[in-house]
Amino acid sequence: MTRRRPPPRPRRSTCDTRQDKSGGRLRLIGGEFRRRLLPVLDSPGLRPTPDRVRETLFNWLVMTTPGARVLDLFAGTGALGLEALSRGARETLFVERDVRVAQALRTNVVTLGAEQRGRVVTDDALAFLDTPPADASTPFTLVFLDPPFRQQLAQPCCERLERGWLAEAAYIYLETESELDPQVPDSWQLHREVRAGDSTGRLYRRLTTARS
Repeated sequence: MTRRRPPPRPRRSTCDTRQDKSGGRLRLIGGEFRRRLLPVLDSPGLRPTPDRVRETLFNWLVMTTPGARVLDLFAGTGALGLEALSRGARETLFVERDVRVAQALRTNVVTLGAEQRGRVVTDDALAFLDTPPADASTPFTLVFLDPPFRQQLAQPCCERLERGWLAEAAYIYLETESELDPQVPDSWQLHREVRAGDSTGRLYRRLTTARS
């Protein structure tokens, strides 16, 4: 009698979603919503920040996130902005261009009961930043910037953030393709850096005065 071999185990994904037939599930890893699983769309181009990188990032921001006013640009699944809400951010504004992805993110905010602190805007990130801030008196203290790779979007977004969007000592997390050496404003000082696969995440601290 021939013994049947068991089917091979599927390879583990390096992203922060667990795949199923309808798309995937996002797992929040810390704070109020720790271990909550949220559905995400199976949409081309979605590139969630991996769990390991997310955990590292929020360890760096452990003293910064509580009470922060957060801007999550190119939000996608909202992995970073939702994690910030879970860890005590006062407010997160998500900006996502894709209508379906934005609606799925909006549903997840409601599912968490965080609609009083999380708001989703369906808009192109550059177009959004070209509009003067609605409330310039309360700029953002923490920004997540994760543009699509190899589309030359990082630099123009960084430049536009300096048009009244940032608090004096804001933190900015920029995730790009690893081969890119991003050009950022002189007032941003590199604080920490992490690499995962073909991406590199850089956490900057905005200084009150530009570097000489």
